[in-house]
Amino acid sequence: MTTMSERVSEPVTRQVSKRVSQSVFDGSPLRVVLLVDVYDGAQQQFLEAYEQLCNQVASVPGHVSDQLCQSIENPSQWLITSEWESAPPFLAWVNSEEHVRMVQPLHSCVRDTRSLRFHIVRETGGEPSARSANRRLQASPRIGDGVIRHALTFTVKPGSEQTVAKILSDYASPQARVDDTTRLCRTSLFMHGNRVVRAIEVRGDLLAALRHVARQPEVRAVEEAINPYLEQDRDLNDPESARVFFTRAALPAVHHVTSDQECPEAKRLALYYPARPGCGMRLARLLAEQDEARADDPRSPVCGSTIFQRDEIVVRLIDVRSGADADPVLTLGLADPAQAAELTTLLDGAAVGAEGSALEGGDLARFLTLARMDLITDRRSADA
Repeated sequence: MTTMSERVSEPVTRQVSKRVSQSVFDGSPLRVVLLVDVYDGAQQQFLEAYEQLCNQVASVPGHVSDQLCQSIENPSQWLITSEWESAPPFLAWVNSEEHVRMVQPLHSCVRDTRSLRFHIVRETGGEPSARSANRRLQASPRIGDGVIRHALTFTVKPGSEQTVAKILSDYASPQARVDDTTRLCRTSLFMHGNRVVRAIEVRGDLLAALRHVARQPEVRAVEEAINPYLEQDRDLNDPESARVFFTRAALPAVHHVTSDQECPEAKRLALYYPARPGCGMRLARLLAEQDEARADDPRSPVCGSTIFQRDEIVVRLIDVRSGADADPVLTLGLADPAQAAELTTLLDGAAVGAEGSALEGGDLARFLTLARMDLITDRRSADA
């Protein structure tokens, strides 16, 4: 039998990527791990809810298999693992309204959950099966910077944008330290029309950081203040209402790339790309490919880029050197006219309006202006 060290030692040393620290687009299988803490006495109810969920998810495109495990030490602790053909079909499902409805029966019997997602890098075992022989595993481990990137997005009632912007910009920053291993590094908040996007960077445990922020009095006051202006109603005193709102608001990072150039004084920008129905993941992939291709270009003003995507919402968060607006081609990563043309086919014409017309007409400077989100606040912790 071939050992693991024999199979991976050479590729790992040769193929490590120094720039792309996060991506869902390499086509390798995905392993999802869900740690569940069930209320005492609710194990049977949980098992029945899982069986129902299991039957429903079996027909979801891209789903391969799943397992349910119970702790041998603490019967209240359960582990659900599932395998998917790749990350995009899983993300399309987990971010859908269908998923929100599917998992509803679980919440009455579950005290806490924690979801972890991993690309499969290597496999060991006996002779490969026909299925495993055709599997495309992640080529090499990614070199990260220890920072987790995540975003939330929601819309406010038209006409309330200025009021909401003032509320969101005028509050004291929460304490950066969460615990001994987790801290908030940066929070960037943008608006485009009535859409709000809040991007956060965390070193350590993202879930612990999100819970920490939600408990801070200054943040709670801001959330309560914008409640009357939200298009989606929520009650933060009702755990189920709050959970559903923040589940729908989650805007996960699907790609992150940095250049080899240091730019400590970089300016943070965000660009909003509404996609045609069903084209959000394709649009995010296109932007990711463009950013990765430009990472080695010394002319590019972009020092780092993170692509966030959920359904038809795609946001590109970039850190740029000064003077970026002077060369929109390099800022947008659209040096090839064919790339701009492809991007046009994926944008929702009804949603982007003049933006799409500008891009289709080759006016990249105008498209950059129209797609650019308004910066509301950008805050870093002292030692980020």
